[in-house]
Amino acid sequence: MNTPPNTFKQAIAEPGARIGLWLGLGDPYTAELCATAGFDWLLVDGEHGPNDLRSMLGTLQAVAPYPVHPVVRVPHGDAALIKQVLEIGATSLLVPMVDSAEQARALVRATRYPPQGMRGVGSGLARSSRWSSYPKYLHEANERICLLVQVESVEALAQIDAIAAVDGVDGVFIGPADLSASMGHLGDPAHPEVRAAIDAAIGRILAAGKAPGVLTVDEALARHYIDLGARFVAVGVDATLLARATRSLAAAFRSTAASPPAAAGY
Repeated sequence: MNTPPNTFKQAIAEPGARIGLWLGLGDPYTAELCATAGFDWLLVDGEHGPNDLRSMLGTLQAVAPYPVHPVVRVPHGDAALIKQVLEIGATSLLVPMVDSAEQARALVRATRYPPQGMRGVGSGLARSSRWSSYPKYLHEANERICLLVQVESVEALAQIDAIAAVDGVDGVFIGPADLSASMGHLGDPAHPEVRAAIDAAIGRILAAGKAPGVLTVDEALARHYIDLGARFVAVGVDATLLARATRSLAAAFRSTAASPPAAAGY
């Protein structure tokens, strides 16, 4: 049994946008529900969502039967943690707060077996190789890994050409929330200066031959980034969708609820 190809990695290497949903609830059951929706990819958030290694594993298992690709965001670029996340079967990783090409090169090494990298060898114990059911896993894994690095500061923007040029980096994701904070526009990722910076970054990433990505829950802005050539675009967040829907439903009934009957007069 051959190691399966990384279809997401193959897809973002070509023009066209792959549409995703952010999973921030940290629950495999809700992740499976979202896997039925028809998105191309789901982001399992270990940075801001309440996920640990066990819940990430449960989520990967829950969405595995569905035609959607899970991307796992680790909380930081620690090589030991990356090794564990790869061992539970993640094949596409998003790493936040990458500010330099040196950091990007270190992440490439962390995701690859020697001689290209420094990933520890323990696949016989791991879901990644399906416990050695993929007999050539050790020799095929390096080419199956999709590494996405997150650029989300003024410092990182200044280095984006060098970061995108790193061999082994498949895509560069622009983090609008942290970028807007770094630019002095905390809480306003749609600020014109932030939008202009993201627009320029998408062009620079494409010029380097890599896939640009971004998250926005603003439909018009998402379509704008898609038109610019962004190749993996998250357009919603599970927690936000649930919060909005439940609040809207409650508000609809609060506004139409009958007033309590007036007390009888004597």
